[in-house]
Amino acid sequence: MAAATEPQNDQGPADEAELSPTALTIAVRKEVEHEIVRRASIDELTGLATRAVMQEHVEGLLRGKRKGERFALAFIDLDNFKHVNDYYSHAIGDGLIVKVAQRIVRETRETDLVARISGDEFVLVIDPVYEREDLHGHINRILEQMKKPFYIEGYEVLTSASIGVSVFPEHGHSYEVLRRHADRAMYRAKTEAKGSAVFFTLGMSQIITARMEMEQRLRLAIHDRRFCCAFQPKVDIRTEEIVGFETLIRWRDEDGTIRAPGDFVGLATELGLIDPITEYVAAEAIESMDLLDGLYGAGKTISINIAAKQAGDVEFMNSLVATFCESGRPERFMLEVTEDAIVAKSPFQTHVLPLLKKHGIRVSIDDFGTGYSSLSALSDLTADEIKIDRSFITEIHLRPRSQHILKTIETLGHALGMSMVAEGVETAEELAYLREHSSIPCVQGYYFARPFFLDDADPLRSGSSTGRHAQPARERPDTRNHASRNATRSSRRSDG
Repeated sequence: MAAATEPQNDQGPADEAELSPTALTIAVRKEVEHEIVRRASIDELTGLATRAVMQEHVEGLLRGKRKGERFALAFIDLDNFKHVNDYYSHAIGDGLIVKVAQRIVRETRETDLVARISGDEFVLVIDPVYEREDLHGHINRILEQMKKPFYIEGYEVLTSASIGVSVFPEHGHSYEVLRRHADRAMYRAKTEAKGSAVFFTLGMSQIITARMEMEQRLRLAIHDRRFCCAFQPKVDIRTEEIVGFETLIRWRDEDGTIRAPGDFVGLATELGLIDPITEYVAAEAIESMDLLDGLYGAGKTISINIAAKQAGDVEFMNSLVATFCESGRPERFMLEVTEDAIVAKSPFQTHVLPLLKKHGIRVSIDDFGTGYSSLSALSDLTADEIKIDRSFITEIHLRPRSQHILKTIETLGHALGMSMVAEGVETAEELAYLREHSSIPCVQGYYFARPFFLDDADPLRSGSSTGRHAQPARERPDTRNHASRNATRSSRRSDG
């Protein structure tokens, strides 16, 4: 008997191994497509909707809304989330994102929608909106939820969120416009008071646009090295001899306007752009040493301001110290750091200070008396100098309260073995009071000299050893060229 053979056209079910290559490819492709759609719709970490789903949902609302019907778009962004990742771990950061998502969802209604659109940023659609007061209450409840402690893997994590809100139809008629306006309002909340909510207004758009333009100009200025340095002397209060200089950065804007540090240093710090500016100041200070020595005598200290954020950045400070050491005269330099940075239990105390001491670089506490340090924290200070803030010096001869505070600061400075400089001395009366009623050895201020540029003709030598009646340095037409030459020289140094 012949062996039985399989039917040639069996119509029965076949397992996956019996599928033809073409059929198998189609099946796999459909599975992949399904997974792509699923991932595009659901955030893997939180289970919330994604950016794409949110946009589709809002566009659907826009098409279906009748006249008079309103909804709100809220951008929710965690404050200082990077710190959580850096201080704890990325696992704790992910756990925080999950718990934040859960708390936001608890504050939503069935008609609302929450999406996670980036690492620590969420969007909430609140629909419908009837009364403005109800919307404010809804947003405030979310803010309060964010301020409560989060318990993650045995850690108590504290954070907050900033929220920006736009409302349809007042603030836009498309998803993109509403999103942009809510984002701008959130950005405003972060800059004004983290942990708060800001509702978009039409005037805000102009303010934020102006800020964005300022940011762009600042980035270009850093790229093109469009800066120059001015110097202001520190003066011996008794002899009126110059004992040092503070180096002050100036931004020469593309339209020729010279901007003081208060116009851009805070913004540069916020944007993470302060390091190249400080590096420029250090390079200019080193290059100016010989000229300063030739004009006013050798050995004067040269002070440079360091942002609080930079003070605790060990890598940056190592690089800065190396720059000073390359000059061959690191002991000539003094770093001015704000009080809050130097008293914090941070890498500055444990890693940076020993490095500075090793190379003879001194430390000054700038704007002393304006911070929030306790006396116990101040007792641990290892700085070399205290710069008493100008707010205590202005009209001190007329202000008994400032006189008492000044005496207390003096006592503290002497007890800790630190030198003192009184900032902001502008009148003969202020100087006379300090000479008669204090033992402060040095002063700084407009009474003796305003900040000057070195390409001005010897601005401090008119009338006395400090030229105290000299006017602020005038910028000559060739100052721009001088700044450009300095920038070019700095560029050559940094390029090796």
